[in-house]
Amino acid sequence: MTVGVVGAGTMGSGIAQVAAQAGHPVVLYDTRLEALDKAKAALAKVMGRLVEKGNLDREEAEAIQGRITYATGLEAFTGSGLVIEAIVEDLQVKQDLFKQLEDIAGPDAVLATNTSSLSVTAIGGALSRPGRLLGLHFFNPAPLLPLVEVVPGLATEHGLASQLTSLMKAWGKVPVIAKDTPGFIVNRVARPFYGEALRILEEGLADAATIDHAMRTVGGFRMGPFELMDLIGNDVNFAVTRTVFEAFFYDPRYRPSFTQQRLVEAGWLGRKSGRGYYDHAEGVERPAPTDDVILHEQICWRILVMLINEAVDALYLGVAERDDLELAMTKGVNYPKGLLGWADEKGLPHCLETLERLQAEYGEDRYRPSPLLRRMVREGRTFF
Repeated sequence: MTVGVVGAGTMGSGIAQVAAQAGHPVVLYDTRLEALDKAKAALAKVMGRLVEKGNLDREEAEAIQGRITYATGLEAFTGSGLVIEAIVEDLQVKQDLFKQLEDIAGPDAVLATNTSSLSVTAIGGALSRPGRLLGLHFFNPAPLLPLVEVVPGLATEHGLASQLTSLMKAWGKVPVIAKDTPGFIVNRVARPFYGEALRILEEGLADAATIDHAMRTVGGFRMGPFELMDLIGNDVNFAVTRTVFEAFFYDPRYRPSFTQQRLVEAGWLGRKSGRGYYDHAEGVERPAPTDDVILHEQICWRILVMLINEAVDALYLGVAERDDLELAMTKGVNYPKGLLGWADEKGLPHCLETLERLQAEYGEDRYRPSPLLRRMVREGRTFF
């Protein structure tokens, strides 16, 4: 089966590499010839490194590169069995693209969107045959991160999600099936990692360096929220937060932060601009965190219990099954533990008591405990 990929940016070229490594002929399309040239050169560099490390032999590396055809015309997708779109997060642009693709790729081709924040159902709504479209959300960098969120839209044909789940496993990926709701699994459940950290900062309880230190040392996270936002880009993180907030009809649980908005307005986008929550200029040392161990535990627990509540609510609302929720957070964003298992470990009554205390203290719906958490505490149940 020939796999088509639309968009030769970092994500698109990464998906093309994954498909080619799985043995498929691949067509990588972009309107910009320079983007295709850059993608081709980047792949050659990656393959060279893998050969040097002994992960691939030279013949295999050359075969992978030889499976990818680079194209500037959509007609190159004629006869493709699967076409994956990885372009700008704009509903109209994606709809226009897929309307062209459904005529070009043929009646049996599966069409997939790599959207991270738009409705799969809305994208498919522009098609004459929306049943063959679904979401395949890879994580960046696609060749390295194993998770793929498989997202059937409302009109997606029955069985197509299972078919693509099997294909992703054959590609060496870890697929999880997510309901077509804002943020799917990862971008929904992970919001408090940033949002609650920002609230703690805004309240003056701790600075960014202390919050990051607490999440790494007490929580075991690979990166703290502020260093991660600086890596992702504050413009990108703020845009996703705002999109999720609006998509949830302004649920206060997902409210964006004025602090982050001001950084974006100032052009302090993080590493890519040289300054964000930290000054990334060469030779500038990061501020030292406070050494208050009790404060570190309080910070970590407040953020963690909000993450747990979000995961419990996602399970309650049928966003994903229990095991897929755990896989999504450990394989998609490298959390040290699955959040539902972590809830069991901490004790569901302790989680509920903390959330009820926060809600009473702040008087905000932001801290409302999930009905499923209340029910499980009442019935003395655990997730595992």
